[in-house]
Amino acid sequence: MKPDTSRWRDSASYDYFDDLSVEGLAWECLRRDETYQDHYQSLVKAGSDADPLPREVEQRWGLRFRRAAISLRC
Repeated sequence: MKPDTSRWRDSASYDYFDDLSVEGLAWECLRRDETYQDHYQSLVKAGSDADPLPREVEQRWGLRFRRAAISLRC
């Protein structure tokens, strides 16, 4: 599904970005990626969009990491 870009110049449309977590910002970027959108649509058509996604898909799009995450906060 393509995001609605009709109001992209309206700064109020992006106010919620100020409160996003790192994960939320990453998702906003990923969901706008046309290659990701196409890949996800192919999974939906194939009926492969169930939880959990195939490991290869999770790794390709950064939805799964090779090792546990560490906190960078001090």
